[in-house]
Amino acid sequence: MSGLALSPDGARLVTAVSTLDAKRTRYVTALWEVDPAGERPARRLTRSTKGESSARFASTGDLLFTSARPDADAEPDDDAPAALWLLPADGAEARVVASRKAGVDGVVVAQDAPVVVLPSEVLPSAADDAEDERLIGVRSDAKVAAILHTQYPVRYWDHDLGPSLPHLFAGDLTTVAESPAAGAPAPRLALRDLTPQPGVGLRHQDAVLSPDGGTVVTTWTRPAARGALRQVLVAVDVATGERRTLLDDAGADVSSPVVSPDSRRVAYLRETLSTPTSAPQVQLWVADLGDVAGTTRRVAADWDRWPHEVVWTRDGSGLLVQADDLGRGPVFHVDLTTDAVARVTADDAVFSDLRVSPDGGTLYALRTSYAAPAHPVRVDLAAALAAGAPVEAVALLAPAPLPALPGTLTEVTATAEDGSAVRAWLALPEGASAASPAPLLLWIHGGPLGSWNAWSWRWNPWIMAARGYAVLLPDPALSTGYGQDFVQRGWGAWGGAPYTDLMAVTDAAEARDDVDATRTGAMGGSFGGYMANWVAGHTDRFRGIVTHASLWALDQFGPTTDDSFYWEREMTAEMALANSPHLSVEQIVTPMLVVHGDKDYRVPIGEGLRLWYELLSRSGLPADEDGSTPHRFLYFPDENHWVLTPQHAKVWYQVVEAFLAEHVLGLSGSDLPALPETLG
Repeated sequence: MSGLALSPDGARLVTAVSTLDAKRTRYVTALWEVDPAGERPARRLTRSTKGESSARFASTGDLLFTSARPDADAEPDDDAPAALWLLPADGAEARVVASRKAGVDGVVVAQDAPVVVLPSEVLPSAADDAEDERLIGVRSDAKVAAILHTQYPVRYWDHDLGPSLPHLFAGDLTTVAESPAAGAPAPRLALRDLTPQPGVGLRHQDAVLSPDGGTVVTTWTRPAARGALRQVLVAVDVATGERRTLLDDAGADVSSPVVSPDSRRVAYLRETLSTPTSAPQVQLWVADLGDVAGTTRRVAADWDRWPHEVVWTRDGSGLLVQADDLGRGPVFHVDLTTDAVARVTADDAVFSDLRVSPDGGTLYALRTSYAAPAHPVRVDLAAALAAGAPVEAVALLAPAPLPALPGTLTEVTATAEDGSAVRAWLALPEGASAASPAPLLLWIHGGPLGSWNAWSWRWNPWIMAARGYAVLLPDPALSTGYGQDFVQRGWGAWGGAPYTDLMAVTDAAEARDDVDATRTGAMGGSFGGYMANWVAGHTDRFRGIVTHASLWALDQFGPTTDDSFYWEREMTAEMALANSPHLSVEQIVTPMLVVHGDKDYRVPIGEGLRLWYELLSRSGLPADEDGSTPHRFLYFPDENHWVLTPQHAKVWYQVVEAFLAEHVLGLSGSDLPALPETLG
């Protein structure tokens, strides 16, 4: 389940639910309506083989969404891009109201006005829509995918950038308000390009509309010296297209703008630019939307947490902010008069997709934790603010029941070498006890600026707990939710405090009588994979190690990742070498399973290829003369940083399970879990 949309009258709540298709090879997303009162069962609103996403309620009460499903008013096209659909509030049939040859990438709505903004791509030499459509056809017909770049970067996470560039298009919903007559085509929005010739400005935009529909506030990417990029904040007048810079902070990037109910102020996040000796800080700021000069101020400056999602209270007197906090992600209220911060939610959970009811008394959100995947909840916001104390959220009737867990969830704490407290979640399998202790699996999170606090269907500890492992999910140095000093402890020194923190909390878990300290494994992905590699070269305490999409040679990684300029802010060349796992390959005596996708742009495939070769040629467990080795390399030619397609995810877990069963559990022969036959 993902996303949450609340109707203007507060009577309807819509979320998106992804399920496997009939062949179980991909996910299809449909929109479901949830009763905000928690009385009626959820009901499905959309159904198509292409799926639907980006649900937003317009000020009219109509539901907007994007989908590549067939349009009854157009020629059949299996390769048609996503268009904007409108599902009328009166229950009439959904219809397409806007489309472009390049497709639309979501929808932005105004709370109080029938205005929409659509992100969509445009080829740089196209002067208008007709020319853009023609050039798209020219490239397609000629089978040309080449891109001529003039600026950095050229790719991002899992996709290539260019040659087209994102633009923002505006439309007036009143022009498509009436349902078409029988046999007549549905009226279409007249889209106006609000951002002609944007350059790379909108490549990573966070666009929002002011409630009155008059202004688009969005982040804007500006190239800086030596290949770097900066994020500034701009305002675009919807009527005229006039663009002005709101905030251009040389010492920080800005993101996540949200405009106040009266359309006069904007709250945003400010992330200071890091250096090799100073970790970034994420701060909460508010500015006057009409006249920023002299009116921008930091909010709750003494609050030692990093804000994530931010929404305004209905009366504009405060902000509701979600932030990581000690392995949770509660909602906090920030009073804009006093800067006082008070926790709103009492649950041991993470909240997202915050939506405030029209009367301001109720908060709707998706709640998730390692006890349950994302599901819709209602929070009595008025009671929490009146009492000045957090309240428990009430679960609504979701489209699907929550899964039963094959074990229990508890916490483990330890004291680090410098005296800092280090905590972790521990997923214990059913039956773990002093009489039957469970083997331990240390699972290291990525980021590294993050926390183990929210359910993931992809990185799920319960799958391994169901196989009998106690799964340890620690938050070492660099993790968020423990204050700025906790992040700073590991900054630019990944092999220092993050590593010793992991070993300290592993010691604490192994000291439990329901954990078997003689059978332990470690695994991690991305930064967690880096740490798995570092662990392998600095201790032999684990019997098997799984490293996914991992950094191996930091001098090689830096210039090849998709975000090299950010990396250079964090580590000097000397620091990178001091913390590079590849320099300790000769000390690796633990069998390793290397996993990498060829389409990974954040940690390029060269890291995995070099790691694999050096394990075989230089580690303490080298390949024999016949090439056999206890190490393994699981390679996905068409996956990226994550392994997302359902059957590949299944293969991932089956191979990991078999590898750990052999090396951690000591199984062999017919006792080993079978590898999937899809591997051939």
